[in-house]
Amino acid sequence: MAHTKATGSTSLGRDSKSKRLGLKFYDGEATKAGNVLIRQRGSKFWAGTNVKKGGDDTLYALKNGQIKFTTKVKTDFTGHKKLVKVINVI
Repeated sequence: MAHTKATGSTSLGRDSKSKRLGLKFYDGEATKAGNVLIRQRGSKFWAGTNVKKGGDDTLYALKNGQIKFTTKVKTDFTGHKKLVKVINVI
């Protein structure tokens, strides 16, 4: 009879890698065309002038310029109004 327990694979170790979400540039900073401004899940920030939204909701700059954050009142599909944060490249 064996006195050592048989070795097997562990049931732990299933943590996913962090996705490095968040702001990459802040208000007033200079940016170049093509730079990622924010990585996000969902539309926490909205794309403004000279900013485009990617397939995974990433916002990136279309032109060289300075970052400017603004707020805007948007009407959703039910008619309710809400404040949204908008990123612009000026």
